[in-house]
Amino acid sequence: MRRITRRGFAVTVLGAASSVLAAGAAATADGPAGAPAGDRTVDSGRSRHEMRGMWLATIGNRDWPSTPGRTAAHQQQELLAHFDEAVKSRLNTVIFQVRPTADALWPSPHEPWAECLTGVQGRDPGWDPLGFAVREAHRRGLELHAWFNPYRVANHVDPRRLAATHPARVHPDWAVPYGGKLYYNPGLPEVRRFVQEAMLDAVRRYPVDGVHFDDYFYPYPVAGETFPDDAAYAAHGKGFANRAEWRRDNIDRLVRETAQQVEGAGRRAGRRVRFGISPFAVWRNHATDPEGSATRAGVETYDDLYADTRRWVREGWIDHIVPQVYWNIGAAGADYAELVSWWSRTVSGTDVDLYIGEALYKAGDPAQPAAWRDPAELSRHLTLARKHPQVGGHVFFSAKEVSADRIGALARVVRDHYGSAARP
Repeated sequence: MRRITRRGFAVTVLGAASSVLAAGAAATADGPAGAPAGDRTVDSGRSRHEMRGMWLATIGNRDWPSTPGRTAAHQQQELLAHFDEAVKSRLNTVIFQVRPTADALWPSPHEPWAECLTGVQGRDPGWDPLGFAVREAHRRGLELHAWFNPYRVANHVDPRRLAATHPARVHPDWAVPYGGKLYYNPGLPEVRRFVQEAMLDAVRRYPVDGVHFDDYFYPYPVAGETFPDDAAYAAHGKGFANRAEWRRDNIDRLVRETAQQVEGAGRRAGRRVRFGISPFAVWRNHATDPEGSATRAGVETYDDLYADTRRWVREGWIDHIVPQVYWNIGAAGADYAELVSWWSRTVSGTDVDLYIGEALYKAGDPAQPAAWRDPAELSRHLTLARKHPQVGGHVFFSAKEVSADRIGALARVVRDHYGSAARP
């Protein structure tokens, strides 16, 4: 199913979105401190429409809330501070993690309240974080994309630690342990139907601007362990040449069906909801497949996560793709320049937009290669990407680093490239 109606449908809702976009332009007019107009050495004024996003992660309280169990007022103020930092840096999109471990940051009828809010999974925090986030993001002219992790259940393997009503306890056959974590089994059709319904509940309830998946499909490989899906493969794997093909088909179905449902939910609500995915950036290495990138990465999404990211682009199942190009320019195993070029060629001629995921978290980290200790490294990324017309913007990981900006790498990006506001 090629989603050829997306851009046409967007035209019908453009007027409804204009007030939000205009508010964003006004809100970001002043920009960050320390970025005087005379220092904007790279910004060409070209990009009035581009993605300038940040991920806001809630798993393990990475970005927000800073600690679980604070009052609703305190958590709201923390969240607003992140939104205000995004505006200050002339960003226009927040990708907000609302389903971190098969639990929810809204009053879901399908899954318990998220543990990150109160410290106890299933405990009502007394407010609606997703509803609040959508409202306050839009007030600031920011798009709010709801970020879901489809299959991760817990960062441990003990179902007894889950809320009593958690679906993985109600249906213990749905979940499998692997690598010290608990996952829903992607090979079960009933699991795929359930996670889609759980995620779509948020799209129906709230005027989110997008649905976002990250890079977790089948889990990253763990040395010495095999993902335990023998029974599911025996029951559902007939007609496939091998288990790898069956696993890829499971993930293809998840992506294709979710795309259809997201588009349908948006149309029924009279608005457009974009569907995007942010995969690990290496589809396949060239040594594995001549059509792969000239990289030597240890993980290939096609073979290790059973995620055929290139196919999703070619089939037009998604609106945009945000490969996590988390390497520096010139990195030996995976060069930023090579991967931006490969993805630009991959989206060329399709209806899928390309945004580049940027590793802001590495900037200034002494454990990273020397390039990441140079405040200008990220700015050079944007300069290089502008040589590829297919690149429509960048998303920074993540909100905590947007606020801290420990060596001024984001301030340099803003100074060099974000001299004026941009609409998504």
